[in-house]
Amino acid sequence: MVIKIPQIEIDRTKCTTPFACKVCLEACPQSVFRVTPTYEKRGMETPKDEPGAWELYAMYRDQCTLCGICVDVCPEGALKIIT
Repeated sequence: MVIKIPQIEIDRTKCTTPFACKVCLEACPQSVFRVTPTYEKRGMETPKDEPGAWELYAMYRDQCTLCGICVDVCPEGALKIIT
């Protein structure tokens, strides 16, 4: 039996402030997504509202059940699931 892991495309031109938004992170029942800073400055917190300061990743794609909730709730239309 072959298990096919879905591809999750993230349009980073639309998803510019994922740490401030967090809609897909909160909606995904399988916790597929993670947000990481694109830079860090010693002694300073990375600003959550600065475009491009954080990036969204589908780190645990193997846990995705193809429910499509993330696609439905994304206010920017930045997510796409390809099976």
